[in-house]
Amino acid sequence: MELLCVEGPSVRAARDRSLLEDPRVLLQLLALEERYLPRTSYFKCVQKDIKPYMRRILADWMLEVCEDECCEVEVFTLAINYLDRFLATVPSNRNWLQLLGATCMFLASKLRDSSPLTANKLCVYTDNSIKIKELLNMELVVLGRLKWDLAAVTPNDFLEHILFRLPLPSVELPRILKHAQTFVTLAATDFNFAMFPPSMIAAGSLAAAIQGLQLQQQTRPGITSLVENIAKITSCDPDCLRECQEQIEDLLKNSLHPYQPMVPSENLEDPEQAGTPTDVCDVVL
Repeated sequence: MELLCVEGPSVRAARDRSLLEDPRVLLQLLALEERYLPRTSYFKCVQKDIKPYMRRILADWMLEVCEDECCEVEVFTLAINYLDRFLATVPSNRNWLQLLGATCMFLASKLRDSSPLTANKLCVYTDNSIKIKELLNMELVVLGRLKWDLAAVTPNDFLEHILFRLPLPSVELPRILKHAQTFVTLAATDFNFAMFPPSMIAAGSLAAAIQGLQLQQQTRPGITSLVENIAKITSCDPDCLRECQEQIEDLLKNSLHPYQPMVPSENLEDPEQAGTPTDVCDVVL
């Protein structure tokens, strides 16, 4: 008799309520988050050849790859974290940028996805402009610069911890989470959010999602007190949180444009022309 092991689609494990209920987990995330922020606004003092709009186009391409491959939502934001931390320390040539982006996705998917992206598949997504050997060599370079510290704290790590502590109808939580994840993804494509604490981005995304879904009427008290509650949970200033929320909402409005693929650096156009290939149209403001 032949024994066959057939695995179906991967199923994500349910959240452990013990972790959500334990306040020490959230406190530890808050204590660690600044450790994984870029040390500087690197376009001002590190990068000479790479410009902000190039990062935006690269981030859009990385997001398209992650969506095409149905990666876990954490993969993209973690890859962007690696990208920003690397660029904050290493002056880079624009010709390396797509190779660097592919490498960051390669590493992030190994850490956060049950079916990691393969080197061969990533090379195909670059139209074979990079080789597998180049990708593997760049992987070692990035690992060295990041000091092998890959378990970075990202905004996605905070979303469920904050939601769990809010007075919201449980039936609405999955919808709020999905929309907040979309806002977090959008923020990752924009360099203006690169140095925001992940907890601030998560809090602003949740506030924008709740207001956009018009759920403030279902909460007691209303949205103002809810924002103050979120600020208290994440130990941030309510005014800073409201400003972050407004910037995220503005980013969504400015991102509803057709997506443009990665093009040679000599022909890169204005960053405002490059939209974000995500399901942002599902988010109602």
